[in-house]
Parts: sequence; structure tokens; C-alpha cells
Amino acid sequence: MRVLIAEDQALLRDGLTRMLTAYGFDVVATVADGTGLAERLVEVRPDIAVVDVRLPPTFTDEGLRAAIAARQRVHGLPVLVLSQYVERLYARELLADRAGAVGYLLKDRVGDVRQFVAALRQVAAGGTVIDPDVVTRLLHSRDALTELTPREQDVLRLMAEGHSNAAVAEKLVITEKSVSNLINALFAKLGLPPSTSHHRRVLAVLAYLDDRDR
Repeated sequence: MRVLIAEDQALLRDGLTRMLTAYGFDVVATVADGTGLAERLVEVRPDIAVVDVRLPPTFTDEGLRAAIAARQRVHGLPVLVLSQYVERLYARELLADRAGAVGYLLKDRVGDVRQFVAALRQVAAGGTVIDPDVVTRLLHSRDALTELTPREQDVLRLMAEGHSNAAVAEKLVITEKSVSNLINALFAKLGLPPSTSHHRRVLAVLAYLDDRDR
């Protein structure tokens, strides 16, 4: 699997390269700043890109902007964004096109190598991965989920973390039918229309927060 790494910290960039190579990935390119990153992503078209949100020269959102720009030119280009902090706007913008093949993880998740590699493979396969801490902080960042019952909030949190209905049922010790009923109820409360896209599950809380922000 071909990987492009965009990370300004040399130690982390080199560490990621060595780690991924050891797990059978082919690191075809590394980038240390945001200048020309979008073009490089389009040129290389990696199977998965690992991109730091904040890159030189301004250390604001170069990585994110480059990822979004590249995905506009190459629909569904797989990108896993790494961030030092939970920043709601970044998570929302990354997922806005609903094309899938995106991930948002906090940098400390890299320390759990198996989990990190699994996230890379999931995004490369077209899936969506959101850091559990990001989900939790989004859920509690404002009083926006008062319409949901505690059980519905539990289901929404687990869905946004990428769990299947079966996994949610197992974690909450309820039946899959109960999970399905809870999902239908919370979607109705959040005003989310029916969709064939499984990414509605991941985007449910973000869509609701967006609606409340308008």
C-alpha cells in the first residue's frame, strides 16, 4: 500500500516512515511543509495520505486545506489527518464532502501502533475513522443533544466512532434490533433524512452541530 506522509516534525515523520515500512506499507513520499502539498497529493495519488493539520509556513491549517483541495480534484482520495488538539471546525470541514476515505486522529494515537495501522487500512479501504476523544468532545462541546435520551447518545457516540450495529449492541448489552430502533429514533430527532450512504452514521453528530451553528 503506497503512503504519502506530510509532517513537519522530522522525528515523527521518520518514525512514521520506519513504523509503516515495518508493517508492509510503501512510503513513496514525505513532505515537511504545506507548500505545494495539494499538487503533490494529486501527483502521487497515494493509497493513503497521512497529513498533519498544521504545517509550515504558518502552522495554521495548511495540511487540512491541502487535503481538502486534493480531494476536490481526486474524489475520495484517502486521507488520514493527524492533529495535536480537538478542533471541531477541522473535523467538520474534512468530512463535509461525505465522500468517505477520511480519518481524523489525535497524534497520541500513533503510539498505539496496531490501532493506528488498522485506522490507516480502514481509511484506505474507503471507510471513515474519527478519534473517540474527538467524538466525545464534539458531543459535549455544547448543550446540543438535549433531545436525545442517554441511551441514544451512547449509540450515537459509538456509531461516530465507527462501530457497526452488532458492535454497538455488544458494547451496550442490547439486541441489534434495539440498536436499529435507537438509530432510527435519533436520526429522526436530529432531522437527518434517509440516505444510502453509511457515512450518515459517522456524520450524524456533526450535521446536528452544523444545524445548530447556523
